[in-house]
Amino acid sequence: MDIVLYALTALLYGGLAVAGWRSHRHAGSRPMLESIPPLPAAAMTSGPAQPGLAGAAASGMSSSGRALLFVALLAHGVLLHTTIFPQNAMVFGFAFALSAMFWLGAGIYWIESFFFPLDGLRLLVLPLACVASLLPLAFNGVRVLPYSAAPLFKLHFLIANIAYGLFAIAALHAVLMLLVERRLHAAMRGGIAQRHVAAAGNGWLSSWLDTLPPLLTLEKLLFRLIGAGFVLLTLTLVSGILFSEQLVDRALSLDHKTVFAILSWVMFGALLSARKISGWRGRAALRWVLASFVALLLAYVGSRFVFEVLLHRAVV
Repeated sequence: MDIVLYALTALLYGGLAVAGWRSHRHAGSRPMLESIPPLPAAAMTSGPAQPGLAGAAASGMSSSGRALLFVALLAHGVLLHTTIFPQNAMVFGFAFALSAMFWLGAGIYWIESFFFPLDGLRLLVLPLACVASLLPLAFNGVRVLPYSAAPLFKLHFLIANIAYGLFAIAALHAVLMLLVERRLHAAMRGGIAQRHVAAAGNGWLSSWLDTLPPLLTLEKLLFRLIGAGFVLLTLTLVSGILFSEQLVDRALSLDHKTVFAILSWVMFGALLSARKISGWRGRAALRWVLASFVALLLAYVGSRFVFEVLLHRAVV
């Protein structure tokens, strides 16, 4: 049964990703003169996307595509439940953590797609979700028995994974925003004629970025995701401390996982504070988002990868 779910999940994610990329590469092969807005600053406004953009494909995901993605999310969710919690036990590891992270990331994208045209984000999320869903086949994880049934642990596990999913999709938002900013700065330096030449040479990339909402809208979405993720990461740390007290009578163990989790919490907190106090934005803020996400990845996924794959040690 599990192998059927693996195949169905990967087929749906992969099929939607391939269809999306082929569509955008085809759109990018058409003449692009009409796809360049008259002023690069127009993309910085918070209003609707320019009507002439190649992404007037900014229509968002089709109803059939959204329905297929929902089926993929259902299959992936059932797969995660049956593989992580087989027969009242628990099996987990870095591959399962990545699979769960990108399942939640794809789910968050699916919800966002009802309100914003985020085709560019879909073309990043779905290939990553497809690969992540298959990772547990290669890396089986470790069996966790002692406390997997404890309600506090289950709550901690759920909150932590939702936080990871929110930050994963926020990191992908930051990647897209960096690409858009880079194109805008290049266009402003090069002038209109050079913008047309660059667009003609990078048609598929240009059409991909043109499917995104305006930059200020993306920025608003990014900080909403980070704000929600920060609240859940705070709850994750608090519930982790409470769970640790209940399990080993010690409030906090400064292992690799804890150190990187706290570091990530401090970095995201500093970003939100700087945003609130001084309106911090732009490339520096986006790079800070990515650095904070890398610290969060190292907190669990990275340390698990080192122990399970490089050191061959089963550490819970």
